[in-house]
Amino acid sequence: MSAPKFDSNRAPEPVGLYPHARQVGNLLFLSGVGPRERGTKKIPGVELDDDGNIVSYDIEKQCHSVFNNVRMILEDSGSSWDKIVDVTVFLTNMKDDFKTYNRVYAEYFKDNLPCRTTVEINCLPTPIAIELKVIATV
Repeated sequence: MSAPKFDSNRAPEPVGLYPHARQVGNLLFLSGVGPRERGTKKIPGVELDDDGNIVSYDIEKQCHSVFNNVRMILEDSGSSWDKIVDVTVFLTNMKDDFKTYNRVYAEYFKDNLPCRTTVEINCLPTPIAIELKVIATV
């Protein structure tokens, strides 16, 4: 079975060999999406030292950036925000960040209530504090 691949020209480039999204039937599966900006290594809300270690970060700015990146990938793949059916959220600091993340999430999902799972992990492949894994319909 063919599973078309999609890459957004607006969302940040993947950090490995994978597409932004793949479609199987009427489902669109997004690869993990973080807050980076396309064409740069800049991460909104993150301050790094000279060795690339996180000095400080603003989880609210990262949340807004991640949600924007997800929206671009969905739109560029033929779907939309209101067609999201499932979200898996990875946070690196549940204790400090969940309350803010949950508040920002509610702003974006007030009209669409997908299933959601939030898990804490000890790190992500780049110096970010949040990543989303999304499934939507097309």
